[in-house]
Order: sequence, then structure tokens, then C-alpha cells
Amino acid sequence: MELHRTPRLDPDPTPCAAYIDRLPLSPEEKHALLKHVRSETDPSHAMAAVHQRLAGGPTAQDNPALASIRRRLALAYRPTEGNGTYITTDRHGQVRLTTTPPIHRTSMAPFAWPATFLIRAARAFNRLLGHPATPGRDRDRDFPAATHPSRRWEVAGAVRRAVLMLLVLGQTAAAGYFMVAVLPYHGGQPIEIAILVLFIILFSWVSIGFWTGVIGFLVLVGQRDRWAISRSAAPDAPLAPDARTAIIMPICNEHVGRVFSGLRATYESLARTQWLERFDFFVLSDSNEADVRVAETKAWLDLCCDLHAFGRIFYRWRRHRIKRKSGNVADFCRRWGRDYRYMVVLDADSVMSGECLTALVRLMEANPNTGIIQTAPRAAGRDTLYARIQQFATRVYGPVFTAGLHFWQLGEAYYWGHNAIIRIAPFIRHCALGILPGRGTLSGEILSHDFVEAALMRRAGWAVWIAYDLPGSYEEMPPNLIDELKRDRRWCRGNLINSRLFLAEGFHPAHRAVFMTGVMAYVSAPLWLLSLGLSTAFIAIQSLVGPQYFVQPRQLFPLWPEWHLDWALGLATATGTVLFMPKILSVLLLLGRRARHYGGSVWLVLSTAVEIIFSALLAPIRMVFHSEFVFAALSGLPIVWKSPPREDAETTWDEALRRHGTHSLLGVAWAAAVYWMNADFFWWLLPVVGALALSIPISVYSSRVTLGRRSRKARWFLIPEESRPPLELRTVRRNANRPASLPGFIEAVVDPLVNAMACAAAPPAGSPARETARARLIASALQDGPAGLTTPQQLALLSDQVALSRLHVAVWTSPTAYSAWRLEIPAA
Repeated sequence: MELHRTPRLDPDPTPCAAYIDRLPLSPEEKHALLKHVRSETDPSHAMAAVHQRLAGGPTAQDNPALASIRRRLALAYRPTEGNGTYITTDRHGQVRLTTTPPIHRTSMAPFAWPATFLIRAARAFNRLLGHPATPGRDRDRDFPAATHPSRRWEVAGAVRRAVLMLLVLGQTAAAGYFMVAVLPYHGGQPIEIAILVLFIILFSWVSIGFWTGVIGFLVLVGQRDRWAISRSAAPDAPLAPDARTAIIMPICNEHVGRVFSGLRATYESLARTQWLERFDFFVLSDSNEADVRVAETKAWLDLCCDLHAFGRIFYRWRRHRIKRKSGNVADFCRRWGRDYRYMVVLDADSVMSGECLTALVRLMEANPNTGIIQTAPRAAGRDTLYARIQQFATRVYGPVFTAGLHFWQLGEAYYWGHNAIIRIAPFIRHCALGILPGRGTLSGEILSHDFVEAALMRRAGWAVWIAYDLPGSYEEMPPNLIDELKRDRRWCRGNLINSRLFLAEGFHPAHRAVFMTGVMAYVSAPLWLLSLGLSTAFIAIQSLVGPQYFVQPRQLFPLWPEWHLDWALGLATATGTVLFMPKILSVLLLLGRRARHYGGSVWLVLSTAVEIIFSALLAPIRMVFHSEFVFAALSGLPIVWKSPPREDAETTWDEALRRHGTHSLLGVAWAAAVYWMNADFFWWLLPVVGALALSIPISVYSSRVTLGRRSRKARWFLIPEESRPPLELRTVRRNANRPASLPGFIEAVVDPLVNAMACAAAPPAGSPARETARARLIASALQDGPAGLTTPQQLALLSDQVALSRLHVAVWTSPTAYSAWRLEIPAA
């Protein structure tokens, strides 16, 4: 619901007349109010008379706007049947918006981190020396584990992971054997040994993905998975009255329109089921920009009014941003966690259907030993060419890989931090995150909290599952390559920090593997770059120095280098098969009736071929960036932790030149040097150096919205969420495309209606001891205008109802402040 506006009356030079003109009153009411105050020659007295008339009673002499907040709110948001009471009065007598339910606090304090192998060894040595153990609160103690009626899946998971290890080791050993045959000295030189070691490490990493894709394909083809968590509950089972669920959405300086469009779509979808009363929604804001905070409050109020959802959708702004998203979720658990059995965590770009949400609750009810169930979100909603290609890739290949992950992991699975349901009681008890001790670059705050929370949940005896085949869960991809790389930089450091927990006591081996998987996702990049660098150095030695026949001390017979091009081609073909076979199997799975949702079989195959080429071009670019990220994380360089864009942002040529310029020069110089040394090796290296040289136009053109939309019209990279979009995504797009005029900080100070909203949403005013600081802040705002206020000063005003209401009157009555503030916003 938009704030009510009425046409302006005849021009009047007095500020009071302009103020009355902004109020959504009838013409008769406005004329009566003007007549009431026209006799006042002092602007301050006239403004006080306006607010006294609005309040219907006496007002404070030094702050008349404080008494009229309720009346101004009622003018802006006229109560309707079903809205309930959304305006209350607190114990201080101040008017408040009912933004949150009553607080029922509970404790969620982090324990000491589990001891690592080295610390445990040191403790054992101290005990041998007779030193007493140091008492302390530890996660190793007081473990109320979950009740497990059956543990057969644990045995099955252990056997499956053992089989996976044997498959990977066998395949890697075979590849290493052929690599030795390909090397001209068969591993007889130090540089060849280094190349061989790196090859084995990287091939084993690729082999894990290969076998995960293959087994996922077999699972989906057979359509029989006895351990599928999504089949453990009846689809029409009723939800118990005490199975209350909080749907929480932590946000921080997000695109406000997109956030509340997604929330509206999720709420309306849930309302179409019969179980809405079992759910509450919480928008948990960490935003520290004043304009965003005002817009969030306005969007929340509009949403509650439109959906009659007061008392069902809540909004909480957190003053102190401690531990980012994990701290935001923990703050919710401390305040309201005891009121709910479950919570569903959403990202700012998440959308979930009502059927998916109710199914998650049924699954948790049917599996009392389960702590987390993670859905497999489907990427959709973007229009840039880059995002559409990534959406296509995740939609085509994602089901195969997630089914494979589930096959190997079972109840020791991932948690990705969003689009998942969590059992709150064990989460509060076991998943509070403390600070990692130490002073190194991998110490301090846990950044990639989701992997750690899943590991702690499983450590306490609760299962973590992936509902890989549960529909109705959606998210959005980064709109361009640069924004994806910004996100990867944060994730890189977070995963490297998590590596410190690899040897910590009590973690399940499956989650130790998860920690290492997160590390290898980024460390593989510098290893690949080092491997390419060593290969180039080897070619340089062979070209510039010549073959070396005596490579060992006191060698009697020469060692003749052997170059077998057919062996090299065979190894390259085998490696390519390992890389691309899961993608090929994914396409084979979709050919037939399901291909029509991807534009048809022909377009599915063609789009896959282009996606493979595009991903091959992106791989060297990501390799160089990820190598930089690993170096920056290990060297302690600071990173900026900002929310990703929630709209189709395009990359400019200037930004691409800044981000990719050095890498383009590296690619050109590398290619020229290799071509000069050995033209034959140049063609082997061309896919890498060529992609680096073309990284600027690749980044720019792939970010174009026009190319993305044209490709969709031509049926390239089409996905079912585009060919047959679900109602939830149609709702998001329809609401996001509506022109939204959300207010900012200046409107919160100047506009009578927005000011009433901002005042009512502010936390309780401070004690009289703050009066001096409050007076200085108001005087500074009047003197310097909105441009002279810092962001902390703006937030301080938004957090102080008394200061904000005083400033509101002052900017309308002060001759100097009038133009500095009033002219900053358009006329009503």
C-alpha cells in the first residue's frame, strides 16, 4: 500500500500551508486546518497548532509532532478489517509500530571449540607428566544426542564413501601411470615429479566430481532411492499445532523491492495451503544505510497492509551487526527461538512455494533424529546472458550432482545456509559459533558458517539431509562474472578458515571431507596455475637449454627423452571424458519428453555445447582470480563483505578493464612467450591463454541483459522456470516490475507521513542523560542539512523517536533549514 497523496491546494507562501498540503485529508479538512492556523504569525506556533489539531489534544511545547504520530500513521495506513492492531503504545507512553512479537529470551552461548589433534596430543603429554587438566566449558561435554530409531543409513553411508574412495584412488592411479608414460623422462627429473604430483592431486579432485555425477545419473534413472528423505513422510499428513515454524530472512543493505517481492510470493503461496497459521515470517535486517532502513520499514508496512499480515510478518532491525548473518540468525534464536520448533532460513533472493515449506515440516516431524534438511534450490529469475547460462547449467547438471551427493553423504550432508529447515532446539544448543583463537589470518570470526553449523549439528548426533528431489525451492544467480568473483572472494576466505577445524575432535569424517572440499574448491586454482607454470618452464628448458641426457649423479648411460604424442592425446581425451561425462549424462537424462521444457532436444544439446565452451573460457579466468583470493586470504589482506546485487547489473568497460586488464596482459605475454619458444606447445596452451587475453570482452558482453533476453526468445539456454514459470516466480517478476517509490532518510525527516512511520519504528528513546547529545545532533542537522550528516548520525536520528520528531518540526519552521531539507525532495 502506498502512502496516500492528494493534489496540492492553491499555492501559499507559508511552510505550514505546504505541510498541510502533504497530509491526505479531504479538501474540506485542509481548509478548516488552514483557517485554524492562519492567524498564527510565528511558524513554530502554527506548526504546533497543526499537530495539536491532528493529535486531538494538547501537545508538548518543545516537540508537538510527537503527539500526532498515531494520527499521521492512521492517515497514511487506514486500518482495514483483518489488519488487526499494528499501532501500540509502549511503557514509556510512546507510539510504536508492532514490528516484532514479544521477546522470550533463551541462551545461545558458544562453547569452546573442539580441541585439534595437536592440542589433544599436548594435553595427553601433560597428563603423562602429572599436570592436572585445565577445567573449562567444552563442546565435548554434556552432549544430549538425538534419538535414532535406526542407524542403518550410517552403515550404508560409510560403505558408499569407502567405495567412492576406492573408485577415485583407482582412477587416479591409472591416470598417474599414463602421465608417467607421457612425460619425456618418465618422472626422472625434479620438475617432472612436481608436475606429476600436481596432476595426481588435481585429477583426484576431478575424479570425485566424475563419480558423483555418474552415481547421481544412475540414481535418477533408476528412480529408486531407499534413503531419499523426501519420501519419508506422507504428502498430505496434517501439521501438528505445536509444530510452529519461523521463516526467517536475514538481509543487509539489499535491493528492498526484490526482497519484499520474493517474501510476498512465498507468503501468498503458503496462504494457498491450509497451514498458514503454523508459520510466521521474520525479516531480520542488518542494514546500516539510513535510506535502506527507511525503505525496508515502508516496504514491510505496505506488505502487512496489503496481505492483512500484521502479527504474521515481522520486521526486526539490529543495531549492532555482530558476526554478520550467523549472528543475525543467532539473535533471532535468542529472542524468539523458544516459540518455534523449526525455522526455515531464506536468503534475500530466495523464494519457496507453500507446498515445499509444508513438506519440509512434515519431513522433520517424520524424522525426529534430523536436525537440518537442505533443499536443492533451482536458479531462476535473471536476464543477463551470464546468469542465464549459469541458470541453465545448474538446472541441467544440478539434479545429477545433488543426487550423487546425497548418495555418498546420506545423513551427513551439506547445509548451504539458505532454503533449508532447521530444528531450533539443537541448533541453539550446539551451533553457536565462537571466535577461533589465535592471531593468524585464519583466526577470528567464522565466515562460512553453514558448513560449520552442519558439522556441529551432526557432531551432536543429529542428521543433516539433502532433499534433492523436493520441488518449489528457488534462488538467483549473480548477474555477471565480476559479481560472482566478489562473492567467491568472501567464500574463499571463509572456507580456508574452516580448514582449521579439519582435525578438531568429534567431527564426523564426512564433514571433515566437507571442510576439505570447500578448501579444494579454491586451492585447486593455484595448484592448476602452478602446474601450468611448471609445464611452461619445462618447455622453456627443453627449448632454450636442450634435452638433458645425464640427469643423475655418476650416471653411466644416457637417458633418452621420449615424446609420445598419441599417449598425450589419449590422456587428454581421458581427462576430458572425466570432466565432461557428468554433463553428457545429465543431457541424456533430459532427452525425450522433458526436453521440451528446455526448448526441445535440439536446443538442449546445442545450448549444452555452447555452455561447455563458455565454461571452458571462464575456467582460466576464475583460476587466476581464485589464486589471487587464496593468496590474499593467507596473507591477511582485508576483504569487503557486502551483499551481492539482487538485480541484473551489467559490467561496464571501465570496470572490466580494472578487473581483467592485468590478466589480459598476462595471457597475451604468456602466449607470445610460449609461441616463441615452442609453437607446438602453444596450441596446447591456447585455451588457457586465449581465454585470459579475451577476459575483458567476455566479462562485458556476457553481462548484457539484451543478449540474455534475445537468447531466451531464440530458445537458447531455456529452463523449465522460463518456459513454464511457476506461480511463485511469476509473482516475483510481476511485483518486481511494478514502479516502486520507496522513501529514504530525507523523506523520513521531512514528509509528515514517512516521518510518523519512522518515528513509530524507532526503538525506545534514550534516557535524559542523552539530551545534550540529542540537541547537538539536531542542531548539526539543521545547520549542515542532509548532506552534512554522516551515516552513523542518520542512523542515530532514525533510532531516536524524540530527536526525529523534533527535527521534523524544525526543518519545517526554521528559515535556514527549510530550503536545505524541503528542496531535497519533490513536491507531493
